[in-house]
Amino acid sequence: MLLNAHSVTQQGLTNTNSAVKMSFIKVEPSSDFSFHNLPYGIFSTLDNPKRHIGVAIGDQILDLSVILSLFQGPVMSKHRDALQKPTLNAFMGLGYEAWKETRSTLQFLLSNNESTLRDDCTLCSRAFVPQSVAIMHLPADIGDYTDFYSSRDHATNVGTMFRGKENALMPNWLSLPVGYHGRASSVVVSGTPIRRPLGQMRPDQTKPPVFGPSKQLDIELEMAFFVGGGNLLGEPIPIEKAHEHIFGMVLMNDWSARDIQSWEYVPLGPFLGKNFGTTISPWVVPMEALLPFAEPNPIQYMYWTMKQQLAHQTVNGCNVRPGDLLASGTISGHDPKSFGSMLELSWRGSKSIDLGGGETRTFLWDGDEVTITGHCERDGYRVGFGSCTGVILPALQH
Repeated sequence: MLLNAHSVTQQGLTNTNSAVKMSFIKVEPSSDFSFHNLPYGIFSTLDNPKRHIGVAIGDQILDLSVILSLFQGPVMSKHRDALQKPTLNAFMGLGYEAWKETRSTLQFLLSNNESTLRDDCTLCSRAFVPQSVAIMHLPADIGDYTDFYSSRDHATNVGTMFRGKENALMPNWLSLPVGYHGRASSVVVSGTPIRRPLGQMRPDQTKPPVFGPSKQLDIELEMAFFVGGGNLLGEPIPIEKAHEHIFGMVLMNDWSARDIQSWEYVPLGPFLGKNFGTTISPWVVPMEALLPFAEPNPIQYMYWTMKQQLAHQTVNGCNVRPGDLLASGTISGHDPKSFGSMLELSWRGSKSIDLGGGETRTFLWDGDEVTITGHCERDGYRVGFGSCTGVILPALQH
């Protein structure tokens, strides 16, 4: 069974400049990876197992290690080595001006009006790799991972299920971005299978808890961002500067074992019901590519913004580092069709979710595959995230 979670799609307002910039690399209109996107990722191939930093455009990957000498700006000419690392951490750590300069260079080199790459067939044959032969890896060495709880509709839905409509939101929810520290070691790249977790549950409140495979395995449709330049311990990042510390965004599925979670989370929050696996998409979309689609706060589906989340994360002096991952929490809207978890879609298992073809679910079965996709679109071009996919493997015997 293949379960496709709803896409997170933002239709931007019509741009007064309707001209779509073009690259000499062919990009289909339906491609997530337009000339306006240029997301970063880490890839290898069977012929070359060394991990390289690449940029996706159309169905191709531009290997930045092959074109290092072409980065001649005042910042990157001194830091080209960051573009030949096996992760994005060093590049993320260079900061805001380095990211802007690199993106500007890439747009120049990939433009159909620039001959440096376009007319050098030998260089192009080395620099471009078809995505179809690429093996994608985690984009960064993730030191820390925080998951927030920033969708008011999701928080209201879950609170209503467990505490009733009158007490759906806890007293602190509208005052600060609620979050918890997750487990970075179990964040995996799209395509990595997820093993059904074992744990302690109490399905019958009149009986003692039991141990076994989770029977309420769920998805959580989320977005996440990678931290770029960090901060020193004891020095908060002010919200006015937060955008300079947000490198880019990925799709995320925060797999959740609801029965384990509901028994364990009081009083310290999620633990084993969450840390068995978190999947992210492999391509990190730069914030500059997403700015044309930005909307005023509060935006649709989300109450707390990324800048507020990052400022709150560091307001007590907590230091963040390049490659840290901060996630939105489940994204849900008012309409049931916009719910971002099976917990909500099945309303805690009380009704079946129709998958079509006669198949229904309340929670995930072994062998189920979940794919989350999302994109922004305007003026005939698309800025997308690719896909975030995982298949459920049976629990190990115990």
